Amino acid sequence: MELTELPDDLPRPLDDGAADHLAGHPVPSLPLPATTGKLIDLRTRSQGSRLVVFVYPRTGRPDAAELTPDWDSIPGARGCTPEACGFRDLHAEMAALGAQVVGLSTQDAEYQREAAERLHLPYPLLSDAHLDLAQTLGLPTMWAGRTELLRRLTMVVRDGVIEHVWYPVFPPDTHAAHVLAWLRTAPPLR
Repeated sequence: MELTELPDDLPRPLDDGAADHLAGHPVPSLPLPATTGKLIDLRTRSQGSRLVVFVYPRTGRPDAAELTPDWDSIPGARGCTPEACGFRDLHAEMAALGAQVVGLSTQDAEYQREAAERLHLPYPLLSDAHLDLAQTLGLPTMWAGRTELLRRLTMVVRDGVIEHVWYPVFPPDTHAAHVLAWLRTAPPLR
């Protein structure tokens, strides 16, 4: 199947409450490697603005197999590439509302760089390869084979504090439009 397409029978992830604690929680000052070649600190980056952080398990590559043969049957696993493209397509509108966008997964920045270039992403992807941010914030994770991955969610961080959370995210290909709609009605920045 094409990486930008979703199967018709994609299983819906359930809200297990694993992200209920995040809204109102401060983000740590923890610089993460980005596809730009620099380190990005979510706390610093969100000062004076809104930072949309969409968290995803992993992007696929056209030349590589999935981590596990049952990838499409794991609720919330499939759809990272369509989600990233959704944020790409609405990036300018989000920026016009004063929001920055970053993606976050456990893949290393070099692996992510291929996706950022191939998909022409106008925003950086960040790597939490050692799950440092995930453990500090208590982000929900899942296992695919023997690999621990982040579960799909989106956070809006404002002045170093998580202002809003979407979890679980489904369907991933239209999620960016939901975030944009929220940004349009969110309280204005100072």
